[in-house]
Amino acid sequence: MATSIRDTYITGLRNAHALEAQAIQLCQRQVERLETYPEMRERLREHLGESRRQQERIAQILQTLGTSPSTLKDIGTAIMGNLAAIGHAVMQDEVMKTLLANAAFEHFEIASYRALLEMADAAGDTAGAHLLEQSLQEEIRMAAWMHDNLRPTVRRYIQREAQGLQSGV
Repeated sequence: MATSIRDTYITGLRNAHALEAQAIQLCQRQVERLETYPEMRERLREHLGESRRQQERIAQILQTLGTSPSTLKDIGTAIMGNLAAIGHAVMQDEVMKTLLANAAFEHFEIASYRALLEMADAAGDTAGAHLLEQSLQEEIRMAAWMHDNLRPTVRRYIQREAQGLQSGV
């Protein structure tokens, strides 16, 4: 059975809404723990707000299309976000795991928003595309921040390790 372009787009939007649920959980857990990396903590706090607004934008698009997010997907990915954060928390190099995982996650979100923009175009949803573009630009800025801060964060981590200081978070 063939699926309509609109249905494919709606599935993508529901997946992206759930992905933002995961991002929100990850950011919340990380902000709670990052004590010795205040720049990262503050940027993650800002991105937490962005992720919430991104999720709201997606819900708005879904509502305009006469549907809603998938509660089941949202709950499942939120749990995955919490589990990932917990998995990093038990590691000596938690900040390194957080930094690398977040960089990869941001690029996954960028690719997701770019795919959604193609779907919005195919579905003729120019209003939704405008909202998705806002979210894409926020993700691009976050990925750039991660890239720009990778080197100083790694250096701080290894210096703290060498000094015998708490380096993980």
